[in-house]
Amino acid sequence: MSRVQLALNVDDLTESVAFYSKLFNTEPAKLREGYANFAIAEPPLKLVLLQNPGKGGSINHLGVEVESSEIVHEEIARLTGEGLFTDEEIGTTCCFATQDKVWVTGPAGEKWEVYTVLADSETFGTGPSSLEMAAGAAPAEGVCCASSPAEEVAPAQSSCC
Repeated sequence: MSRVQLALNVDDLTESVAFYSKLFNTEPAKLREGYANFAIAEPPLKLVLLQNPGKGGSINHLGVEVESSEIVHEEIARLTGEGLFTDEEIGTTCCFATQDKVWVTGPAGEKWEVYTVLADSETFGTGPSSLEMAAGAAPAEGVCCASSPAEEVAPAQSSCC
């Protein structure tokens, strides 16, 4: 089953978790410091909340959660074939999960990821993307796991989940 992901910046995580739990009649699937996610069955939605005081109510990033790494790799090939620049993160730890993912940027600068969760993690995640590692560069702002909720200046600068 694939489902759309919506990652929102929130000012107050506790207040937001209470609101979305009532709105979607479900509790978070994962709740950590500065982070929560909901696996909503109806409508099929992965809702991610990133505590980011002063940025509440804005979109952090968008995504599509898919069932397997095979599908992620198929999307990498398809998107590349469409002439879209992709940033691949294979085996990355991000948003308290180990994931395979690919990022593309929309025409207005919106960040989209196609990803699968491989395993749970106790850490938010740090480290450069695969393209950055290949180039020998440090992670740039806006790249997944460039900062963690506990130490961050602003989670909106991190585009992961």
